[in-house]
Amino acid sequence: MSGHESVDFAELFAPASWRTVDVVSDLHLQAGEPATLEAWHGYLQTTPADALFILGDLFEVWVGDDAAEADGFEHDMAQWLRDAARRLPVHFLHGNRDFLVGQALADATGMHLIADPTVLTFQDRRWLLSHGDLLCLGDTDYLAFRAQVRTPGWQQAFLARPLAERRALAREIRTQSEARKADPQTLWADVDDAAATQWLRAARADTLIHGHTHRPADHDLDHGLARVVLSDWDAAAHPPRAQLLCLSAAGAQRVDLR
Repeated sequence: MSGHESVDFAELFAPASWRTVDVVSDLHLQAGEPATLEAWHGYLQTTPADALFILGDLFEVWVGDDAAEADGFEHDMAQWLRDAARRLPVHFLHGNRDFLVGQALADATGMHLIADPTVLTFQDRRWLLSHGDLLCLGDTDYLAFRAQVRTPGWQQAFLARPLAERRALAREIRTQSEARKADPQTLWADVDDAAATQWLRAARADTLIHGHTHRPADHDLDHGLARVVLSDWDAAAHPPRAQLLCLSAAGAQRVDLR
C-alpha cells in the first residue's frame, strides 16, 4: 500500500453551531493506570467543547464489547463514555489496540464510530483525521498483521472465544509488545510524509491529524500542507502527559490538562 491507493475518504460535516472540537488519541486506558483514568474522567465531565473526536487507542486493549456487560473496568469506561455522549457528540476512530470496539458499544454509549481516514469539514477547513498506523509504510510486519486482524473472519473467530481466553491472549500480545518496545534494537517506523501528502491532496484537505506514533509534533509538508501528531497520555509520567488538540476558527491549539 502506498499513498492514497485503495483508500476511501469518509466525510463528516460539522454543524454550524460547533465552535470548538477536541481531538485526542493514544490514552491507552487500563485499570492499572489510575492517574490517567482520573485525568480522562475529569476531562469528560468538564470539557466545554462542542464535540470530541477520539482517534484510536483509547484503550490499552479491547477484547470485545461483551467485556463491558459485567462490572469492572470496561463497564466503567462504557459508563463514562455514555455520560459524556449525553453532553456532546463523541466520535471514535479505531486504533491498533482497540480495533475490536464494535457497534454494540457504540449503541450502548451513544458514541459514533467513524472510518479511518475521515475528512472533518469544520470552520471552513477540511481536516483529515486518522489513527496514523496506515501511513507507517516502513512497518511492514505490523501492516501485514493489521490486514489480517481487520478481516471479518478473523474478528468473528476471535470474538467467538471465551472472554477469559481473549483476555489471556491480549495479555500475551501486550507483553510481547512491551518487550519489543524495551529492545534498543527495535526501530520504530514513522508516518511516511510522501504518503501523508498524497492522502491530503486526494482528500482536498490541508492538515492531517493523527496519533499512533507517540511523537507529538507539527510537521510542515510544504505547499501549505501540514501533519499534526497527537500526544499519548500518561498522567503519572514526569512531566505528565494529558494533552488534547482543540480545533476552532483560530486553528489548532494544544491544551495540556495536567
